[in-house]
Amino acid sequence: MTDYSFVCGDDISDQRIDRCIADMYEDFSRSFIQKLIKEEKVYVNGRTVKSSYRVSEGDRVSFSTPEPVLPDILPEDIPLDILYEDKDVLVVNKPKGMVVHPAPGHYTGTLVNALMFHCGDELSGINGIMRPGIVHRIDMDTTGSLLVCKNDKAHLKIAEQLKEHSITRIYTALTHGVIKDDEGTVNAPIGRSEKDRKKMSVNYRNGKPAVTNYRVIRRFEKFSLVECRLETGRTHQIRVHLSSIGYPVVGDELYCPYKPPCSLQGQTLHAGVIGFIHPTTGEYMEFSAPLPEYFEMLIKRIS
Repeated sequence: MTDYSFVCGDDISDQRIDRCIADMYEDFSRSFIQKLIKEEKVYVNGRTVKSSYRVSEGDRVSFSTPEPVLPDILPEDIPLDILYEDKDVLVVNKPKGMVVHPAPGHYTGTLVNALMFHCGDELSGINGIMRPGIVHRIDMDTTGSLLVCKNDKAHLKIAEQLKEHSITRIYTALTHGVIKDDEGTVNAPIGRSEKDRKKMSVNYRNGKPAVTNYRVIRRFEKFSLVECRLETGRTHQIRVHLSSIGYPVVGDELYCPYKPPCSLQGQTLHAGVIGFIHPTTGEYMEFSAPLPEYFEMLIKRIS
């Protein structure tokens, strides 16, 4: 059994208990939480409650879940756009809509399933059976370059570069609004949103340091094409930072309140460049993934 416990803050006061827990722990669906409550496995201040119970500030919520049975993650013959590959690493150009590694609701069709087919047993195992080879990731609807490690030695050296923020990561984004400054830096900590647990936000109280440097590539009547260079790699960093300064990424269903100029599948964000020191040769290497066709077509449409 795995035990969970938290104290309710004023930001979630008066929420239904099932909604509160589902927002707090993204891996659990609301129906799963309701099942736990029905089985009297959820406690508030030491007493069982019903799903309709509304939490108050200071309530201590606790519950236990059985140890998860990990599903078999199987190789799948999914085409990969490989930008570079050797015995230690490979760089892939991830398409839009592909999840990087298996997670609840996404156990097939992921990049990991494709990598397992392509690489066989030649993937690092440091991050476990659900994320072989994965040392960093990009969002499902973000496209572009992703570095994969084929052995543990390479993984450890690349992970150290990520920790030191020495890996080059340059993204291209289309934002709502015309950015006046040619370039700038957003230096604001990012953490879980206190209002919506499914979102990240600029959070000075509980966030982790995050720095995004941006440069305007081109301005349109209502939009800006921007290059973003990451100094850190927080979840949703570019999306949160650009939204925080008033220029949300076009198509971003979480952080952009504006309707996109055409039908889109998620945010217009592309991991264009990745650069790193090769874990064996010590040579600096840099690779570029071209803008996807949908992005190019959108630029033509708004020009």
